[in-house]
Formats: sequence, C-alpha cells, structure tokens
Amino acid sequence: MELPDPEKLVKDFWDIANNVNKVSVNILSDKDVTIENVDGKRIVAIRVPRAHRADKPVFVDGNPLSGSYRRNGEGDYKCTKEEVQAMLRDAAIKSQDMAVLEEMGLDVFDYDSVKRYRIRMKTYRPGHVWEELEDVEFLYKLGAVGRSSDGKMHPTAAGLLMFGYEYEIVKEFPTYFLDYQEHMDPSTRWTDRIVSTSGDWSGNIYDFYFRVYNKIAQDIKIPFKMEGGDRIDDTPVHKALREALANCLINADYYGRQGLVIVKKKDVITLSNPGGFRIDVETAKSGGVSDPRNSTLIKMFNLIDIGERSGSGIPNIFSVWKKQGWPAPVITESFEPDRITLSLLISESSDNKVAIKSSDKSSKTKSSIQKQVITGYLTEHTVVKTSEIAELLGVKDARARRLLAEMIDEGILASEGENRNRIYKPKA
Repeated sequence: MELPDPEKLVKDFWDIANNVNKVSVNILSDKDVTIENVDGKRIVAIRVPRAHRADKPVFVDGNPLSGSYRRNGEGDYKCTKEEVQAMLRDAAIKSQDMAVLEEMGLDVFDYDSVKRYRIRMKTYRPGHVWEELEDVEFLYKLGAVGRSSDGKMHPTAAGLLMFGYEYEIVKEFPTYFLDYQEHMDPSTRWTDRIVSTSGDWSGNIYDFYFRVYNKIAQDIKIPFKMEGGDRIDDTPVHKALREALANCLINADYYGRQGLVIVKKKDVITLSNPGGFRIDVETAKSGGVSDPRNSTLIKMFNLIDIGERSGSGIPNIFSVWKKQGWPAPVITESFEPDRITLSLLISESSDNKVAIKSSDKSSKTKSSIQKQVITGYLTEHTVVKTSEIAELLGVKDARARRLLAEMIDEGILASEGENRNRIYKPKA
C-alpha cells in the first residue's frame, strides 16, 4: 500500500524529532530521512545512526529512565536503569578513571606492584624526570593519586585499579573480577586459572596483565632472528597480543555488571570485557579515532611501552592476523549487560605457516571461530536462544541454528524445548 502523503509524514516526523519535550536530542540529518520508490510505491525510509556517547542516552518524553530504548535484532527494548547509568557515565567529558576517591587513603596500594611498575618504566624510559621521585609524588605525576578539595592526597580510580589490592578495589567497583581460564584438555573444566579473588597475589590489573600475557604468549612460535648479536624473542603476533590484552583492560567499564574474562584454548583466545564500544565498531577497526573509557590507564600502560594512543591498536591486530594468513579476528558486541568480546583464532602448522588454505577449509575455520564465540558467550550466560546467537554472530537464524545443532552433535551443547521455545546450554 502506497503512503497517501509521504511529504507530510516527513514534515510531521521532523516536527517531533526536533521537539525537545518529545525527544532529548535529534541525532539525524536530512540525508537520514528520505522518500524512496520501491516497486512503484513511495515510502519513507529512516536511517538511525549510532549516537555519539556525549548524546546518550537518547530518550523520549523527558525521562531517561523510562524513555530510553535500544535496538536489538529486529526489535527495540527498554533500557534498564543500569544501562542508562552506564551511558551517563560514558557521556562525561573526563574519563571515569580520573575520579579522585576521597573516601580512600594511600594504604589501598600494593607498593610491591608500584615497585615493579617503576622498575619496568626505568628499563623502557631510562633517565626519565620522574625517576628520582618518592612513591607518592611519582603516583601523583602518573595520575594514580589526586588532590581532593581539602588538599589531601587520595587514590584516583585509575590508581586503585592499577595498583590497589583486590579487597580495596571492590569497595569502589563492587562487581570487579578478573578471570583467566585455560582450556587445553576437554576432559577437565580448565587446565589453569588466574582470578583476582584468589588472595595469593594483589588482584590489580597491572599484575593481572603480566600474569596473563605470559600465559597466552607462551605457545606462540618465535622465529630465530638476530639483531646486534642478540636474539630477538619478539614478533608482530606477540605485540598484537599485548595490544589486545591492554585494550581489554583499558576499555573495560569496571562499574559495569560481570567481570573481565580471558579464555585460552588450543586454537583460539577470547578476551571479553564489560562495557560497550564508545565509537562505531567499523570505525574502531579502521583506526585513527580513539575514545578510551579510561584515559589515565592508557597513559600508565604507555609509559611502560604497552598499548597505543592513536586508535591504531585494533587495526594493528587485524593487520597482523591478515599477514599471518589467519582468519580475521571477530569482534562481538552483546547487550544487557553490555560486553565486548574479541576472538583471536590462531592457526599454525609445524613449520609456522598457515595450516588451512583451501576454500573448504576456510569455511570450516569460520565455523570454528563462530563456535568458539558461542562457547565464550555461554561462559557468561546460562542459556541462549537461536535468535540471540544469530544477533551475536551477525548471521541469519538458519545459520545460527545449524551451528548450534553441530555443537550438540559434537557433545558441546544440550538443548531443551521445541521450535521457538528451544534453548541451548553447555552440556553437563
């Protein structure tokens, strides 16, 4: 059926979109609302772009808590209070890790972590002007300590996360949890695990970074290379892994629900953190644009030669994987709660060359990546539906249903219910 008067509909639409009593902010431009001719009939097409974080949440009827909605698959759902609060945090000009925590003293720090950091910084930046400073002054310059309105020194959110004891960190970030799992033997739940709550180490993100990097990098083959008489035990893959791990820690929303999870298997590494992308995913892949959630943490990692500031981290990871001939990394964005997961498939043969070349095997490799993404997603969700997996992978329901059926045949998943009510969960 053709619209009777599409021009009037467009005018009425703009009247509503520009009414601040109806919509909090109009994020559309003229090119986003057009009159199209489809099969000889005129329709109104509206493209809704991703809102800039400073404009979020975009809400209707004057109330962000009751009027904020989010697109998910083919429908919209009302945002939870938690999701609205996360968007309001991200809308701040200052990054959330700059906050000075006036209720805490400087005894929240593990000064052994600070010492290890300073030793590493001295190695990478010898003769730096901060080298001779006392710890408190050094931490102030670093951004780990700030001065409150009463003139006293207190830890910043970044300092607490980077150098604090886990039992102090959770006082500010109640859902803070760092988890590394190694699954190399299908007969056991995991072959190695590192968690921030174990009590036998600090539990902060600085120490977690090095404990986990040593684990995920130990199986990467190192080609023999000499430089200046010394063997070089580093490769672009190692650097990309460091970038991926640092990005995961730096861009996490530590106030968000659920923790940060790194899972290593024989042929894939998944890195998952709470919080959504602050820029469009495709923009992040192309590089050049950076909008970090925790800018002080970036500074801290940069000073010890870890991470990038210019938005080149994710493009570099994709570039390195492409040069290796490995399947492209997979980035998935899930909601309620917001999470970002990066899946890195590693395919190596005994001579350090790509093991899979033919188109048939490439298809199998893509399926393998998708199944790894599903498995990783199920570490955080008890059960899933076909539509949920289709949205997660960006595929049609039929493709998602086929993957889930294969995982049942492989003994990975079990299902319950029929047709649209069918759910899937890890096999006990």
